[in-house]
This record gives sequence, C-alpha cells and structure tokens, in this order.
Amino acid sequence: MSRIAIGGFQHETNTFSSTPATLADFEAPDAWPGLARGGAMLEAVAGINLPAAGFVQEARSLHHELLPLTWCSAQPSRRVTHAAYEHISALLLDDLQHAGNVDGVYLDLHGAMVAGHVDDADGELLRRVRALVGPDVPIVASLDYHANVSTLMARAASALVSYRTYPHIDMAECGARAARVLQDLLGHPRPAVALEHVDFLIPLTSQSTLVEPMRTLMDQAGRLQQSPLLSVCLMPGFPAADVADCGPAAYACGYNDAMARETVAGLALEVRAREHEFALELYSIEQAVVATTRHAAPRGRPIILADTQDNPGAGGHADTMSLIKALVASNARGVLAGVICDPAAAARAHAAGEGAQVELRLGAGSGTPGETPLVARFKVVALGNGRFTGTGPFYRGARFELGPMALLELGGVRIAVATRKQQAADQAMFRHLRAEPADFAVLALKSSVHFRADFGPIADRILVVEAPGPSIADPARLPFRRLRPGMRTSPRRR
Repeated sequence: MSRIAIGGFQHETNTFSSTPATLADFEAPDAWPGLARGGAMLEAVAGINLPAAGFVQEARSLHHELLPLTWCSAQPSRRVTHAAYEHISALLLDDLQHAGNVDGVYLDLHGAMVAGHVDDADGELLRRVRALVGPDVPIVASLDYHANVSTLMARAASALVSYRTYPHIDMAECGARAARVLQDLLGHPRPAVALEHVDFLIPLTSQSTLVEPMRTLMDQAGRLQQSPLLSVCLMPGFPAADVADCGPAAYACGYNDAMARETVAGLALEVRAREHEFALELYSIEQAVVATTRHAAPRGRPIILADTQDNPGAGGHADTMSLIKALVASNARGVLAGVICDPAAAARAHAAGEGAQVELRLGAGSGTPGETPLVARFKVVALGNGRFTGTGPFYRGARFELGPMALLELGGVRIAVATRKQQAADQAMFRHLRAEPADFAVLALKSSVHFRADFGPIADRILVVEAPGPSIADPARLPFRRLRPGMRTSPRRR
C-alpha cells in the first residue's frame, strides 16, 4: 500500500472574456462541487463523471491509502484573479505539506488555466508541488482535452494523462488511467517525456471526436499507447487563450526516449497533414432561422442550433438573446431554448408563480456589445429549484445547483432560465422544468460540442450558429498578442 496525495484545481481560461474567476466562483457549486478539502473532497466528487472520481475509485481498487488535499473548479471565464490563484494554491500546498511523506501525488487539472499574474498557471502549480515533494516522488496530472500544454507542465509532472473524447464522456476514465499510470511509476525512475506543439489553432467546434478528423486521430493516439510508453496524449488545445502555449500538442512519456519522441512527432505530423479538415462551418442567424422554417423532421427528431459563441462552457455568459429574438420574430413554433442565465428574471418568475404572465427584460445582462434584452410579456410555464442530477454521458452524476429556474413561454418559443450559468449539455436541465427536448421541433442550445453527447442521438440535424457572444468561434477573429512566433490563428483550407 502506498500513500497517495490527491487534489485538483480546474479552470479553463478564456482570456478574451469580460468576467474574471474569483475565489467565490471556485467556492460555489454548479454542475460540479464547490471547493472541498480533506475527506469532504472525496465525498464531493464521488459518483460524478470527473477525473478525480475515477482516480479515487481505481486507486482504492489498487489498495492505496488516499490523502485528500483541496479540490475545486470554476466555470470558464477570464483569468483567475491573483488572489484566488494564490489562495487556492496555498490551500493545496499546505494540505500536501501536512500530509507528511507521500509515495505519489495525483492532481486533477485542466491544463488551460491562466491567472492574472501567471500565464502558465497549471505549470506553475506543478512546479510548486514538485519543489515541495522533491525530484523522485511521482506526480501524475490528468488534463482536459483542451489543455494548452507547456514545457513546464511536461517537465514538472512525471506523467500527464488527458481525456480522449469531446464531448468529454471519459473524464472519470481518464482519472482511472492516471491512477494506473501512477501505479506503474511507483518505485521506478522518472520516464522520458516528449512534447511537440502544432503550429495552428483549431476552432472548438472542429475538435469533436464524434466526427473527422479528430475521431480517427484520437483513435490513433490511443493505439500508440503501448509499453514501454505509459501515456500518449493528443490535445487540440483551448484556442481562446492569448498565451504562448496556446494550441494543439502531442505528448508521450515512457521508458524509451526514442519511441516517445517518434510517437509524438508522428502524431503531430498527422495533425498537420489533415489541417484542412479542421476548417469551420458556421451558419448565420438568418441562415439558421431559414433552415428551421424548412425543416420537416420526423416527430421526436428536432433540429439543433448550437449557440456556440455564448457557450458558458467556454467563457460565454449564457445571456445573449439575438438567436432567440430571431426565432420569436419569425413566428417559429415548437422551439425550446436555453439555458439563459438571468437571476432577476428567474426570481420574478418565482414571485409570479406558475401560470402567471410577467413582464420581463430577459437576458443581455453581461454587456455583450450590441446585445439588448428580450422585452416582452412571458407566461411562466414551470418553475424549479435548480437542484437535480445529470443523466447524460457528459454530466453523468453531476449534482446541479443552478439556483431558482423557470420555463418561460413567448409565442411558440419556450425558454429555460437559471440563476447560475451552465451550458445546455444535459437533457435533465430541461426535464427539471417538465420540458422533454424530443417533443420540440427546434432546440436552441447554449453549448458548442458537449451537447452532442446527450442531445445528438435525438437530433435530425445540427447547425453551429454564429450568434453574438464572447466565445468567438473563429480564433482568427481574436486579437491575439502573445502567441508564440509562427502560430497561425486558423487552419488552412486546401
């Protein structure tokens, strides 16, 4: 039995977003638990599709003694504030110091966290942990599929293990793989590490592993992970981060240096060879609305409009209204939209009660340029307390805490509203308000790709819509200043 310290600090930073991540954001629960320490941490993540949960389960099956530290996450947003980063890092390091001698450390990280004073926030945290435990204790970190991997991260950790799916249905499995990698490292020297960056940014909506080219590329990465290699990762990166390490990367570690370097070089070469396949396909609001009017899918097979640029899972605020306004103006019928984050509207709907008519200025509270509220008299169709459990492959087991929620109706459009923002990636979010997504002809979802895991099987057609929002779909439109030399902001077409 080995003594394994386990902790986590997750944030995906959209440096172009307008709202920073504060300590309060990490302390409050949403779909994931709020900040937890010690034994409470193990209870908080249990049963959820999270890397830490998968690690705990697998490590227990390997009969290790687990020493829980600090674990927390926050919704994607602008940089983590200096105060929040230093406070949480200090908690985790203090817990690790008080754990005494440890045989190994596991960290549940994102890999694309940027702090107000540190561009490579994950790498800096790993550096501090390495300085505390010394050069010989194995440190394994699980990373998000969208990690922007730095040389410091690769050097400070003994091994990195990343998700292989987008939508991220394998987060818990990634944690379990990390536990097995750590098991293989115990009592052995540090493995050789290879890392190679790719020189173009990949738009988020082009990164899904449900379609080409990432489906085949990720299968290839999985097949390449064979002994003596311990981990082979292909991470497309999070493109909305203005930092030097932004972008795709291939990584491998193991006990054959040449094999690790050759594997990484081969993966990076294959990504470059398929560059043109990552080109964006976006629909304007007008094109999307026209498509819905011409849509004649069988019952139970809605057309899905992905409102990607206001996706709160990538730094959006979930409150832009342009797409919904256009659907209302077109007299669209059978539309279910959401989830809009508007605490004031949710509170007024609860005060009015189910069945009531209420005048609202819905959405547009975050100040996205050009956005205005949807001002109308809405019917309150259903109310909920925002507490429910995720049932889809991505949010499986997540214990949602979205605050008071309401389902509002305006003409043929029903709109789900919540007090806290969360991307619409689980049908349970609408069922909580007694709305069955398959009963609608059109679903307008504040999400980029994660919705495909739960909503994809019922969809007749999916359109990615370029409606307003801070999570810009095309990285070439972002005002980058800190990318490394030679980095291109969009994939070349043929």
